[in-house]
Amino acid sequence: MVNTRIVVAPAIDFGAVRTEFGLDERYPAAAVAEARNSTDRFAAAREDHTQLPLVTIDPPGSMDLDQALHLERTADGFVLHYAIADVYAVVEPGGAVDTESHRRGQTHYLPDGSVPLHPRELAEASASLLPGVVRPAALWRMELDAAAEPVAVTVRRALVRSVARLDYAGVQADADAGTLHPSIAALPDFGRLREAAARTRGAIELRLPEQEVVADGDGWTLRIEPRTAADDWNSQVSLLTGMCAATMMIDAKVGLLRTLPPADADAVAALRHTAAALDVPWPDDMSVGNFLAGLDANLPTTLVLMSEAPALLRGASYGLLNGTLPELLVHGAIGAPYAHVTAPLRRLSDRYTIEVCLAVSAGEEVPQAIRDELAAMPEIMSATDSVAGKISRTCIDLTEATVLAPRVGEKFDATVLKGANGRRDAQVFVPSETVIAPCSGDPDDGTQVRVTLDVADPVTRKVQFAYSS
Repeated sequence: MVNTRIVVAPAIDFGAVRTEFGLDERYPAAAVAEARNSTDRFAAAREDHTQLPLVTIDPPGSMDLDQALHLERTADGFVLHYAIADVYAVVEPGGAVDTESHRRGQTHYLPDGSVPLHPRELAEASASLLPGVVRPAALWRMELDAAAEPVAVTVRRALVRSVARLDYAGVQADADAGTLHPSIAALPDFGRLREAAARTRGAIELRLPEQEVVADGDGWTLRIEPRTAADDWNSQVSLLTGMCAATMMIDAKVGLLRTLPPADADAVAALRHTAAALDVPWPDDMSVGNFLAGLDANLPTTLVLMSEAPALLRGASYGLLNGTLPELLVHGAIGAPYAHVTAPLRRLSDRYTIEVCLAVSAGEEVPQAIRDELAAMPEIMSATDSVAGKISRTCIDLTEATVLAPRVGEKFDATVLKGANGRRDAQVFVPSETVIAPCSGDPDDGTQVRVTLDVADPVTRKVQFAYSS
């Protein structure tokens, strides 16, 4: 979307962020010992699918590999196999790992490392779908038609073995060169079909510059998080699985949905007003999702509209199904019911939602113990989701302030994302520094302006620019 000049900050103590949020990477000794000695409680019930040449696609260096896939093109569509690490099978209910993981809720990621949901001996070793080793998994099998829509879906306990660990940049390079791994040769076509289906459903995808903090020698760099088409294709596999899982749960009236109200009419009207003010065409009969998807990512007006668009997607929550259905069943951004089931090494709730799907697929009752666990998940996951968001923002704020601290008084080129509204300052994006920050003055939405850096304080983690016409 933008070209950025890499700026390296001096050493930053992200340990202070851990302390602020009460995070401890260390696991209790009893839990570590339990993880080292974990066994598969469902070994006798597993089907052997180690012949499937599954592959994983994750960021470079990742060790907590939740998912592995194999996608085959057929005469009338596709067959997708998607293996998910079977964490429930290797965590003893009520044991030390179980107790501590309930306290943590999810893995938290900081620039200098993660604070894991499970002991690394389990999350990055015995339960991870690492290449070349046999692992217990919940194996989804989805028969898809020519439009990549599911026509038959099952999930079973299985033994699987990944044959390769891939990363997004490598998959994209292979796709561009026409040399994709045979196990995912059909992924681009599948991904594009699922993206088209998403637009038809009215899905809404936001494409704001996503900042990230990355190591650079002894310092830290702010940059725009790289995203390739391969990221999007792979995410469609997870989204499809979550949608199929939600359908199972709704049919059984047992489970946990990830919900989001549909876009509020007033928010859509406000976005239309902004588009008109910026002279960006938006036909009356075009959905908001199709409008956003069709915007040119390189235009400053797109940055403005994408910065306003989060107002469309408010009220994310969890919907518990326990014999009855909640009032809200859909995820407004996806345009369909959706459930988290694909990241049990990193997200506690997935450990139990997978169990629901395994039971429903087998035609069995969902065990009461699983129902009981699900009842606690909305509170645990909502609380830890909030913490995760705050941790990410705090790390970015700290890095921005540290990078810019020596440069107070300098002038920068910026794009105005939001004008001042009486309650808050304007917000600007400074591409050369990969910084989004408030700005005093009254610049207009979407304009290219010169701003002065007024404040960059690593102690308060505050960055402030100023504009004068």
